[in-house]
Formats: sequence, structure tokens, C-alpha cells
Amino acid sequence: MIRISTGLSIDEKELAFDYVRSSGPGGQNINKVSTAVQLRFNVIQSNSLPDEVKKRFSAIFVNRVTEKGEIVIEAKRFRTQAKNREDAIQRLIVLLQKAAVKPKNRKKTKPSISASAARINSKKRRGDIKRTRSYNPNDWE
Repeated sequence: MIRISTGLSIDEKELAFDYVRSSGPGGQNINKVSTAVQLRFNVIQSNSLPDEVKKRFSAIFVNRVTEKGEIVIEAKRFRTQAKNREDAIQRLIVLLQKAAVKPKNRKKTKPSISASAARINSKKRRGDIKRTRSYNPNDWE
């Protein structure tokens, strides 16, 4: 079990790992060792996640979720397969933690009477300043 937050965890059996050859540093091993990791996790079919977390995840990361409901994370930062695997899992945990946070409900507010009066007064003052700038050619003759 991979713990995401209090009361939320996912089963490791739901994660699928593919190992591919990585670009970047690696010396002579780069052409013969598959160190990059592709982690696949099907968010929609997961039994570990509540429905509201699934919906939030799909809404927040709409560009990263495939049509099948999978998220694919590719990790190739490190030279070893084990470190890249851990990196991919940690990145998935961060994404799931963001989706697990319930957004606050917005409370509708109204400006106070004094704030509205102050706004109107400042607009009137600004209008008076602009009115004094007016140019009438008859005044100059």
C-alpha cells in the first residue's frame, strides 16, 4: 500500500511499470540498459480512490489523463531503474495529494455601505479633475 494522505492510500497492484531506454547521462550503459520508468495508473478504474477524488483529479489534470483514464508518468532523471521507479511513485503521490484537497466553498460577500460611498466619492473627484481640463476656444477670446 502506498500512502497518499491520512485515510487515503492506493494498492501497488494498481500501478503498472514499463522500463524503457533513457536519454541523457549514462555513459556506455545508455544503449543497453533500460533505466527510464513509465508508470501507468488508471485513475477512473481505481478501487482505492473515492469518487470525488477521481473527479477532482480528472478535472485538475485534464491534459495529463488519457482517454482511458490513465495517467502516465515518465521518470528518467536518475541513472538507476530503482531510483527512477521511486521518483515516478513520488510524483504520482504529489499529484494525488493535490487532487485529495477539497476546495473551500466560496462565501458571497457584498461591499459595505462606507466602501461603496468611498468608491463613488473617488469617482466624483476624478470626474471633477477631468472636467477642469476641458477646452473651450470661446473662453480665450
